Amino acid sequence: MTDSNRDNMDLAALEARVDELIRTVGQLTTENSALKNQQVNLVTERAALIDKTEQARSRIESMISRLRSMETRP
Repeated sequence: MTDSNRDNMDLAALEARVDELIRTVGQLTTENSALKNQQVNLVTERAALIDKTEQARSRIESMISRLRSMETRP
């Protein structure tokens, strides 16, 4: 095999590897974007759940207070 053929094969292999890396970067970019969106959604959902929990806790405390006040009445 001549040096020219070997160089052409090496160049073709390098080109194939670069193409593969470009595809991988594209896939990782898409995946990263999806994960960032998912994180935003989860943070938003978490905040809503914390708010609902706080509201429920407040209602329960209010009910307990009313029940206690009913117990102390003659």
